[in-house]
Amino acid sequence: MKCPACDAPMEEVIVEDIAIDVCKHGCGGLWFDRFELQKVDEPHESAGESLLQIGMDRKETIDHSKRRMCPKCTDMVMMRHFFSVKQEVEIDECPSCGGFWLDYGELGRIRNQYPAEEEQRKVANEYFDEIFGVELKKMHDESEEKVEKAKKIARMFRFICPSNYIPGQQKWGAF
Repeated sequence: MKCPACDAPMEEVIVEDIAIDVCKHGCGGLWFDRFELQKVDEPHESAGESLLQIGMDRKETIDHSKRRMCPKCTDMVMMRHFFSVKQEVEIDECPSCGGFWLDYGELGRIRNQYPAEEEQRKVANEYFDEIFGVELKKMHDESEEKVEKAKKIARMFRFICPSNYIPGQQKWGAF
């Protein structure tokens, strides 16, 4: 495989049970196939320790603004986005194969963001609530109001059409 950042040939490195492609003689970037990054992205996961030791060729200059092609799906442009809600580390992800490209040093910064996945989930939920919480509450209240109106209408129809009334068959209970 060819490195998407510096075009140097990449080498496969086996870390525990994970085969990761590394740009050892170039920019020091790491390619993770689908679901591999989540096995090394937390500080307590020992598999990621050896990957932090991979260096880079100091002569190599990388243009971080350049769009990168997936090293596996060679005709697919990768999407650049933040790794987490902290928006400290920007990574590249292939929309086709689900692989991740990390530039030199990004794995270490990712591992230092959260001590565990539970904290990451908690921060993400707080951020989601901060951004969408008011709107979701409003939508929930409106839907509750609509359900109550529907129940009132159904109660009225039970007297008009008693043969359609079968106790307990409605998902929200009998009239």
